[in-house]
Amino acid sequence: MTAPKTLTVNGESRRTSAPTIAALVRELDLVPEKVAVERNGAIAPRSQLEQIVLNDGDSLEIVHFVGGGDDGNTWGDTWSVAGRTFRSRLIVGTGKYKDFAENAAALEASGAEIVTVAVRRVNVSDPKAPMLTDFIDPKKITYLPNTAGCFTAEDAIRTLRLAREAGGWDLVKLEVLGEARTLYPDMRETLRATEVLANEGFLPMVYCVDDPIAAKQLEDAGAVAIMPLGAPIGSGLGIQNKVTIRLIVEGAKVPVLVDAGVGTASDAAVAMELGVDGVLMNTAIAEAKDPIRMARAMKLAVEAGRDAYLAGRMATRKYADPSSPLAGMI
Repeated sequence: MTAPKTLTVNGESRRTSAPTIAALVRELDLVPEKVAVERNGAIAPRSQLEQIVLNDGDSLEIVHFVGGGDDGNTWGDTWSVAGRTFRSRLIVGTGKYKDFAENAAALEASGAEIVTVAVRRVNVSDPKAPMLTDFIDPKKITYLPNTAGCFTAEDAIRTLRLAREAGGWDLVKLEVLGEARTLYPDMRETLRATEVLANEGFLPMVYCVDDPIAAKQLEDAGAVAIMPLGAPIGSGLGIQNKVTIRLIVEGAKVPVLVDAGVGTASDAAVAMELGVDGVLMNTAIAEAKDPIRMARAMKLAVEAGRDAYLAGRMATRKYADPSSPLAGMI
């Protein structure tokens, strides 16, 4: 008879005499072949559950698959950037909402796991004023500090150094704008900032023009994701150059996300059908008449576009092709 031992199982203390993980699983009325087990932070191979001996003080997590999920990705279609994996392929911004509460509600409806945040001075005259972190918990949602409003490499680099000091973030979004009317990126300054940030240990996701050559240069400079614009920031014009975005996707070894220009759900679906890894948007949701409903629509559109891309669309033809054969008609 094995001596009783005390374990932590799924966060709760449990006394057991089970000698192995498999025996414990059966004691819990579970089937070893239908669960996954982590012991003391390491995955226990299912093929070895019968052999792995339990020791007093072991901590185990036992999981299995259940119906449900809040993002529709039931097929396990995740994406990764800089070693971090996400389920939602929609990234949303945090500007232009009427208040932080609406922003948080839209985020919830979108299913997004990443939000972009601008770095701004603290309002020292009212230090008790509500802050974004009061409504969107950075421990639950990945904050992506960005350099919105920066027009030089130096300003962008300085902004992100402050962001890292404030929150410890190294995964960041870099944008260096050329001028205020179009908000198009200045690619010379953007490339320079990318090189400096990468050398300092940052992991820059970089907003850029929809140019395959520029995208490759950014990747070589250390960008962990390429983020070509679909149309000018805040324009809502939709994807203007599907050809070059597709070429960027084909040539990139890092994730590609469409950033800027999306106006409605069909634009998001079109972007995803080009094979990009995700879509970033702010104005399309925040300036909708019903931001919460639009956030839900964008979530579904991103999922539908991704599904369509994975399914592989039918070939286009010059002429009609009947769905039913003409032979054998009465």
